[in-house]
Amino acid sequence: MPPATPATPPADAGPIPVTLLTGFLGSGKTTLLNRLLRRLPLTAVVINEFGEIGLDHQLLEETRGPLALLAGGCVCCQVQGALAPTLKNLYMGRAEGRLPAYQRVIIETTGVADPAPILGALLADRWIAARHRLDGIVTTVDALFGAGQLDDHPEAARQVAVADRLLLTKTDLATPATIAALRARLADLNPAAPVLEVIDGDVDADRITGIGLADGDRRDAESWLAWRRYRPAAAAPAAMAPRAGHDHGERIRAFSLRFEQPLDWFGLLSALDMLRAVRPRNLLRMKGIVHVRDRAGPVALHAVQHLLYPPVELPDWPDQDRSSRLVFITADLDPDFVARLLDDFTRAAAGG
Repeated sequence: MPPATPATPPADAGPIPVTLLTGFLGSGKTTLLNRLLRRLPLTAVVINEFGEIGLDHQLLEETRGPLALLAGGCVCCQVQGALAPTLKNLYMGRAEGRLPAYQRVIIETTGVADPAPILGALLADRWIAARHRLDGIVTTVDALFGAGQLDDHPEAARQVAVADRLLLTKTDLATPATIAALRARLADLNPAAPVLEVIDGDVDADRITGIGLADGDRRDAESWLAWRRYRPAAAAPAAMAPRAGHDHGERIRAFSLRFEQPLDWFGLLSALDMLRAVRPRNLLRMKGIVHVRDRAGPVALHAVQHLLYPPVELPDWPDQDRSSRLVFITADLDPDFVARLLDDFTRAAAGG
């Protein structure tokens, strides 16, 4: 008897949430993924690196070339060429009943990858963007060797800077002093991302999924932005000054901007467009809840490097504060320059 065709989720289920799992070489991404798949049935996993799929063989039910069907209805494949065709093939197999009706996608990156170009596939292709949404970026950090990796490899620092959640792995192998120093370093690089200690990949799946800001959802807008954890631009120091013997010249800064008066929408977008056009690699991440002139409700903004996600109009403000609040994580980019750029453009567009 042929296997039953899996039910296709209803059309109104909304875009499929995508989690980007990143982290430097040897930081425990695959170990974490093995654990997650036991707790997250109906997950599609995309491995964005060369080599064999490093998933626990006990999970594998069947392998067909680059595609593996995993226990619990999970699907795993490797990127064949560009990421967008891989996501399309998975989605069409799901829609046609050839693959399990997976409910989420996890993309595991190579250990030396800059996450931003990978995220581009979720926006640059309209077909993909209409059917998927970024739920969050999860970065694993090796408690034993993480500090040295941050010193020596700009990619490691960028992976930390763009994360929504930081998973501190191998804490059972590091001393309390080493862990405390690394935690302080992570807080400077990315003050808003919660840091979770993980041993042998064991983490509560609820802590690292469902963390994105869905369309029209104001429930977690304040925690999503977490702007109070950032220093105001005028007080933002260089969070990662070059260290002796490791002068890779990239200083990462995390800071916030606040505007009391409503902002002109055209001026704000023009300023962000210019920033993304002239300094695309220097803008690592931006989030904002903005009071736009002539609009009653707030607008949520989100960018990773040069990629600006579609604005999300929230039905109401998360609190009584009606000011515009934006947070930035940048590399070799002066916070005062960003503040002046936004202020000048929004004033000029408003005729001020």
